[in-house]
Amino acid sequence: MNRVAGKVVLITGAARGQGRSHAVHLADECADIIAFDLCEDIASNGYPLATEADLAETGRLVEKAGRRVVTAKVDVRDRAALRRELDAAVATLGRLDVVVANAGIAPLGNDVPVEGFVDAFDVDFVGVINTIHSALPHLDAGASIIATGSVAGLVPQTGLNGQQALQGPGGDGYGLAKKMLWTYTNSLALTLGPKSIRVNAIHPTNCNTDMLQSPPMFRTFRPDLENPTAEDAKVTFPFMQAMPTPWVEPEDISHAVVFLSSDESRFVTGQQLRVDAGAGLKLGV
Repeated sequence: MNRVAGKVVLITGAARGQGRSHAVHLADECADIIAFDLCEDIASNGYPLATEADLAETGRLVEKAGRRVVTAKVDVRDRAALRRELDAAVATLGRLDVVVANAGIAPLGNDVPVEGFVDAFDVDFVGVINTIHSALPHLDAGASIIATGSVAGLVPQTGLNGQQALQGPGGDGYGLAKKMLWTYTNSLALTLGPKSIRVNAIHPTNCNTDMLQSPPMFRTFRPDLENPTAEDAKVTFPFMQAMPTPWVEPEDISHAVVFLSSDESRFVTGQQLRVDAGAGLKLGV
């Protein structure tokens, strides 16, 4: 308890999955939360995204932990809206100490149109940039910036076997976005280091969220089947990791987020932290 007491944390993609888990774990450690989410679907993305009811539930869970929360329906692709809602939230809560740029989509599949590339890149990279750059005017010494990457996104764009690493235009956009986060966070860490503002990225392997438990992801892991089920995909999910697990849980990522949000990590910056059960080692990245 109290590892982030007195801090205010912005989390994007906070309505469910990793984002909700981060919000709850940080609230349990006595942070106040600003929770943003799109709360609507994106046409090229082949699985439903979070809803306003999901975001309201995140807010309820933060309040259940005894902390203050501001929620807002915000598209991270819209920097003007982000700045407007963030400015209002900071005015309400009084400060901003931590940014968790977590919102992401994975519109996988060879049937995804070219718009899938645009949507994946705009949410997964431009959305991270918009979030962080909107937050910078509010951050002072001791602040922490955390971006959500992906081990899968660090595989060469053609994959390790010369084939496309992730299916379709959306997979290409996703992979490119996650690769660019590595360079971006390292560069920003150097830029903000003299101000004692830390910048790090966390790269999960398969994480047990709605993104993973979706038909497009099942088809990615079982291209040999026309309509693979969750059980079909679960057979191959473990192949990515060195450790015998099909996935990590959102709370496994949240533990790293809490550490990087806390003063325990006050001299940790420019790191690409893999929470991946050895997937990076196995993939050779």
